[in-house]
Amino acid sequence: MSEKKEPSILQGFKAFLMRGNVVDLAVAVVIGAAFTNIVNAVVKGIINPVVGAIGTKNLDHYSSCLSTTCEGDKGIQILWGSVLGAALSFVITAAVVYFLMVLPMAKYLARQEARRKAKEGTQEIIEVTELEVLKEIRDALVAQRGSGHDRP
Repeated sequence: MSEKKEPSILQGFKAFLMRGNVVDLAVAVVIGAAFTNIVNAVVKGIINPVVGAIGTKNLDHYSSCLSTTCEGDKGIQILWGSVLGAALSFVITAAVVYFLMVLPMAKYLARQEARRKAKEGTQEIIEVTELEVLKEIRDALVAQRGSGHDRP
């Protein structure tokens, strides 16, 4: 009649923290935060000046007015420049992540998989060769037995 003792809250929390995916997620968040600075610098230092060559560096100033007057806070303004800036930031972030992180990692994993398959293929050839040798030995032994039984 022994009762199983439930783990304490502290033990459960410790087990939760020690899971691999929690640590991986924490690392991803930290790397993502640091990566945000890089993307913001690219947008601020490269993309905004290119856009500024066409119009203004700050896309937030682009807007359209839906009412008859749009002075100060009066009128209905559609701030499509802010949306365009956010969309550009997203596309740039996605491109940088894809071309600098996802694509190289995919190529690396493909090379690793090709090496693993090549190694397996070599192992298969060795196993087949060993099997063929063993069959030849078996056939030779059977032939010797057969020739030994034929003698008077």
